[in-house]
Amino acid sequence: MVDPGTLSRSIDVLAGQNGSSTNIALIHHVPVALIDEARIGSRIEAAFLNTNHAKMYIAINTVALESCVVGKSNLYRRSDVERLNATLIPARSQALNTTEPRTYGLPAFGRFMAEDNMIASALWHELGLRHDLSCDVARNVVGNMSFMDYVWRRVRWIRVRKHMVLAATILEPFTESLVLSLVGAFSCRILFKVSPWIFVSLHYVLWLYVDLDVYESIAGHKVRGGNMLSFLFAWACREVLALPIFLLAIFGDEVTWRGRNYQLLRNGEAKLSTRQKPYSSSWFRFFSRTDQYHQI
Repeated sequence: MVDPGTLSRSIDVLAGQNGSSTNIALIHHVPVALIDEARIGSRIEAAFLNTNHAKMYIAINTVALESCVVGKSNLYRRSDVERLNATLIPARSQALNTTEPRTYGLPAFGRFMAEDNMIASALWHELGLRHDLSCDVARNVVGNMSFMDYVWRRVRWIRVRKHMVLAATILEPFTESLVLSLVGAFSCRILFKVSPWIFVSLHYVLWLYVDLDVYESIAGHKVRGGNMLSFLFAWACREVLALPIFLLAIFGDEVTWRGRNYQLLRNGEAKLSTRQKPYSSSWFRFFSRTDQYHQI
């Protein structure tokens, strides 16, 4: 759900109007989570999307050193997408070797679990074009999520990112409040003789202040009353769970998507599994038959 005029404003940016760059090939929007089912998983998911995810999403796209796009709301030219083949090799370099047949356009991205991010990366790397955020946001209803639904959803996308951008994924814990509070408390204790309790308390007060500011900025309203207590509980759960979920996700490469099991490959492609053992670890799969997967 978007505000009236969102499409028009997005097209203006894509077309290079109002002083925007003409090198833009994709317009996307910061997703904002809405809750229609008051379940614990739904609340934690909304707290994640409206704070940590939004904060990092805006920061990465502001620095714009690399493509970072989710597919909640994307606008790009069909003519650009039809020139892509999902190799992430610059088009000029591809022209030097035309012996290998390739699939172009949307069908080229059907083998990827995160095809939205791959399309954005292909526009960036193959065509040398860039992305831009619209001033609007895209509101998304989270839906009916249990606690374990939330956990396995986060596991799935960490495993997807691990197979697409390994270095960045390994560094993710060092952008989380828990790891940073431990590192900061230890460092200040050694360097400045500051009590860890003082540092951790100040750290979390400032961290919550920033997250609340991000939430209220993208949502367009203040968080008050009972909503504040519900948000604080969900936010605290999200922060505490971030590291355990990361550790669970990083040592596996199987995910479940819409009731079907997939094995993730190194470049982000996925193979459909015929086994009904979701979330199994790569350690167990070492002893299993490899022909239980087929290319999607």
